Amino acid sequence: MITTDFVPGSPCWLDLGAPDVPAAAAFYGAVLGWEYESMGEGEDMEGGMFRKDGKIVGGLGRLTEEGARSAWMIYYSVADADATTQTVEQAGGTVRVAPTDLDEWGRMAQYSDPLGGQFAVWQPGTNKGVDLVDAPGSLSWTELYTTDAAAAKTFYGSVFGWRFGDMEMPGGGDTYTLITPAGLPDERMHGGLMQLSEADLALAHGKPYWHPVFAVADCDETVARVTANGGNVQMGPADVEGVGRLAVCLDPSNADFVVLTPPAG
Repeated sequence: MITTDFVPGSPCWLDLGAPDVPAAAAFYGAVLGWEYESMGEGEDMEGGMFRKDGKIVGGLGRLTEEGARSAWMIYYSVADADATTQTVEQAGGTVRVAPTDLDEWGRMAQYSDPLGGQFAVWQPGTNKGVDLVDAPGSLSWTELYTTDAAAAKTFYGSVFGWRFGDMEMPGGGDTYTLITPAGLPDERMHGGLMQLSEADLALAHGKPYWHPVFAVADCDETVARVTANGGNVQMGPADVEGVGRLAVCLDPSNADFVVLTPPAG
């Protein structure tokens, strides 16, 4: 489970790059019950924060990178963003945004793994990360779809020291790899990775990508709100043994996310 103590290597923040900020704010407000707090002034909103019951659950900004697709960026907590950047480069990754101070809040950097999967890190200052996790309407899991699971484990293991554990997918055949921060027990698993073919990764033109999983009280009701507000469903809703009921969704700009209702009890 994800918690808000944000140990090194654990997910601590996420933000969405959207071509239309007001439209994205309206969509996630309708689907997940989020309130949007603009950091700017006037109608031409450039970005701000999402809140659930007053607690920050993520960020939203205008997509400005030419040719980039709208997507959620997941940030992992680190003690030293500059040292992590060196490790990323030594492990074969690419620096997309060099370590940058965001006032007194903290220091961030963004990268691509050797196969093209994009992720980011956050060195906390006064801001350690989101306020709410593992509750309805908040981040509960992170997931990487990759074309080479072994290479991904080698890279991310070098960068974050993550501990990996493989399990067979329900129904057999495929393998799913569980991710746990270094030195923590299994109950602190925060994510997973799965190997897929390039054809299955058409959303990112065959490249690997991370996406967030949001906990919801009722998966089917949430999916109905997704489609009613201009989004689409790639898979589900479906029951997965030991996991819960989930659906893979796209917002109106094709940013992907998963909604999950955990098993009762």
